[in-house]
Amino acid sequence: MAEVLILVDHLDGQVKKSTYELLAAARPLGEPSAVVVAPPGTAGKLADALTQHGAEKIYLAETDRTDFLTPEVDVLAALVESASPAAVLIAVSADGQEIAGRLAVRTGSGLLSEVVEIGPESVTHSAFGGAYRVEAVANTPHPVITVRSGAAEIGSVAGAGAEQATDVPPPARRVATVTDREPVTGGGRPELTEASVVVSGGRGVGSAEQFAVVEELADSLGAAVGASRAAVDAGYYPPQFQVGQTGKTVSPQLYVALGISGAIQHRAGMQTSKTVVAVNKDPEAPIFEIADFGVVGDLFTVAPQLKDEIAKRRG
Repeated sequence: MAEVLILVDHLDGQVKKSTYELLAAARPLGEPSAVVVAPPGTAGKLADALTQHGAEKIYLAETDRTDFLTPEVDVLAALVESASPAAVLIAVSADGQEIAGRLAVRTGSGLLSEVVEIGPESVTHSAFGGAYRVEAVANTPHPVITVRSGAAEIGSVAGAGAEQATDVPPPARRVATVTDREPVTGGGRPELTEASVVVSGGRGVGSAEQFAVVEELADSLGAAVGASRAAVDAGYYPPQFQVGQTGKTVSPQLYVALGISGAIQHRAGMQTSKTVVAVNKDPEAPIFEIADFGVVGDLFTVAPQLKDEIAKRRG
């Protein structure tokens, strides 16, 4: 069976949830092979977690190069040539999309972007904010596929985890160099795209000051905080927390929407959430069409009551 190369997304020595989803999503195409590109001394530390989640082979490429994204492209391009994989899977993110585009050009491969489902013969895209599902097939031997969060359930079957050291080719051309890195200060809440619970606020919150009601409910649940595009555009919350077609895509176990109407732009970024709870004063709000539980009411009345009830249950 052919290999399926999976670029491992990791941060501070931890594998991101999106990578585990890719390991499961790859199974219909072939045997998942994880590709780790990391600084010296760190790649091997990720191997156990990758093996536990289904990696049959793990390519370890350690490098101290600071070229902007090109080590990943160089390593993947070399492996495409040597391993002749059935496909290359990369998680949808700002970096992932750019790596995928560069890799597709470098290897002459078809690019299938923002896929929500992978089958043995074709992949499925969600188009026009989720209004349509489109099946597509690449006509090249080694398609590069970017996969959205929530496209597959994280697998529980361990793989063989055979490790193989891999050289990092020299850059093909003169490239930009990263001279410094400074992490974003995220506070004590979970990272939005990794969180199992997300509480988001929309235009109905009314102001930046009143967004505290969203934060307080999120903190009672140990959740990440999100915001709709309308809330971000109105200045209620910073842009890096926007959930939606032009923001971040999330796929938590629980998604709580406070004062969010549920326009198609927002739904495109959270519709794969396992359970959706919506609170809105408008009984005709589109968010109720996809909500598992809906409350027609004032969020400033409902959210504090919900927070108090959670405190009682945990007390």
